Amino acid sequence: MGMFKRMKEDMDVVFEQDPAARTYLEVFLTYSGLHAVWSHRIAHAFYKRKLYFIARAISQISRFFTGIEIHPGAKIGRRLFIDHGMGVVIGETCEIGDNVTIFQGVTLGGTGKEKGKRHPTIKDNALIASGAKVLGSITVGESAKIGAGSVVLKDVPDHSTVVGIPGKVVIQNGEKVRRDLDHHKLPDPVADTCSKMQEEIELLKAEIAKLKEGK
Repeated sequence: MGMFKRMKEDMDVVFEQDPAARTYLEVFLTYSGLHAVWSHRIAHAFYKRKLYFIARAISQISRFFTGIEIHPGAKIGRRLFIDHGMGVVIGETCEIGDNVTIFQGVTLGGTGKEKGKRHPTIKDNALIASGAKVLGSITVGESAKIGAGSVVLKDVPDHSTVVGIPGKVVIQNGEKVRRDLDHHKLPDPVADTCSKMQEEIELLKAEIAKLKEGK
């Protein structure tokens, strides 16, 4: 695919994912996520030719203007959509598939000073919501969702949802998770557990009150 067709494809993704997008000119000039992806492609080309300093310089300039840090060694597929993007960090050995959506404040990072593959692999059609941290050489499966603010340290199966700290998998009965922007409506197992505990406490209070009345 030619450069201009690829750029057009990148802008089309913005219109599909962001209802605030109005015109191609607006998207071309003002969307920092788009600028970060385009800059990364240039930096990655230099990185593959072992021109590491130039590659890193480009990525840091891009970071200064967009607030998004993508290491030039990261491998990114087609149609990546970074919404807003401020604070997004993507590590050197990270691999991102096609049609992935990432929101602001997301970190795809490592867990220490380990060598080799130390950053996540994100498969096709995954969605990672605001502030989520995906750490280590783990795999986020196809069409998976990571809830806002989650910390993920283990592999995420295909077509599943992870929420909480640490991240907990919520299986959707084997059905494909809808890929939309309603990441604020994801299941919250921690809140569900707290709610059940509150109900049990209320029952215990009622039983204690009855016992007191009997005395």
